[in-house]
Amino acid sequence: MTIPTTPAPAIQRAIYTVLTGDTELMNLATGGVHDFVPEPAPHPYITVGEAIETPDNTHSGFGRQTVVTLHIWTRSRGHAPGLAILARVVGLLDHQPLAIEGQDHIATNYEFMQTLIDPAPPGDIRHIVLRLRVRTDQPRT
Repeated sequence: MTIPTTPAPAIQRAIYTVLTGDTELMNLATGGVHDFVPEPAPHPYITVGEAIETPDNTHSGFGRQTVVTLHIWTRSRGHAPGLAILARVVGLLDHQPLAIEGQDHIATNYEFMQTLIDPAPPGDIRHIVLRLRVRTDQPRT
């Protein structure tokens, strides 16, 4: 009997691997990609944030849809640096293959983006929230 498993940790590792393995992105996000951000972290950087997982089963197996939130943090007077990072992240992940340990990757789709401003003085922290939907199937054993 196959027991359903959560793909969330493997998805997080796969996304981290893709992002940190891209020289162009690492030249834009010079502060790196983090699950836990060391203080003080140099800007700009990306954090792998929250995830929401829902079942997407079929009659013959277990599937999941996992919505992963990424956060892009910059220190600038506008959103242009963060939007450049966003464009590269979306290019690397949207509709691209993703090697997820223990799962069959079905699709990764860009779902949502929002720009935010930290109002605390001096007012130069910019935050972009990005969501991706990752669809997976658990291989049958």
